[in-house]
Amino acid sequence: MPLCCEVSCLLCEQDAAKREVLEETGLEVSITTLLMVECASGSWFRFVVTGNVTGGSLKTPAQADSESLQAMWVTNLEDLSLRGNDIHSLVQRARQHSSTDRALWHSPLLPVSRPATKMLLRLLIAVRKKANNRMCVLVSDKTSTHLPTTEISPVRSLHYTLKKYMTEIFGAELPPHRPQGVLSCELLTSPQPGTHDGFVLTVLVPVRTPLETITIIDKYSWVELPKALGEDLLLRLEKNMIVPLNVIRVSVLIS
Repeated sequence: MPLCCEVSCLLCEQDAAKREVLEETGLEVSITTLLMVECASGSWFRFVVTGNVTGGSLKTPAQADSESLQAMWVTNLEDLSLRGNDIHSLVQRARQHSSTDRALWHSPLLPVSRPATKMLLRLLIAVRKKANNRMCVLVSDKTSTHLPTTEISPVRSLHYTLKKYMTEIFGAELPPHRPQGVLSCELLTSPQPGTHDGFVLTVLVPVRTPLETITIIDKYSWVELPKALGEDLLLRLEKNMIVPLNVIRVSVLIS
């Protein structure tokens, strides 16, 4: 039986997510994949995961505690009085994921348990080379060779962080591009606040114009991918083949 739930960024590890579901619903679950990442105002992130029910029983009103009053299965969200309407899109995507052929969706993606002290955005900027039709990705040569990585602004939207960093790489004349989605998420639940409360999001950013037409600032360079890897990257550009990253307005959360 499929289940969709949302967890805060510090609960995104599998064990913590399973514990949260158990405390609030009374159900034991196994987490299957990250389904969506949403963010607003820089430091607010919501990681949506799916899972399968493996045991337990729905919490009843008699079992109400500080975690929740009760839990129930709902067919129509319109039958409920919700604090906000922002979960409608999450439930809709979860239903689509559950009811369609999994071959039409991205492979299961779970967060990697790796500590981080800051909120970082890592970019996999991909472009096609016109000369041989091969895919290339941008790397930074500032210290050691690595994918371009920058700190996420805690007070501005992720769009602001992305545009600011892309401008540092390409200058004022940005090539046409659009963030496609999340390739990986790295974090580790902190036992004490402040120990390692950050995370790293790796986001695929395809560029729509050929490599030969793009100017980059020094200390960055293009690396041509092996053919098989480049083809795999192209598959991520198709519908539902990557975890979406949605930047939402704060007003949506409190409406």
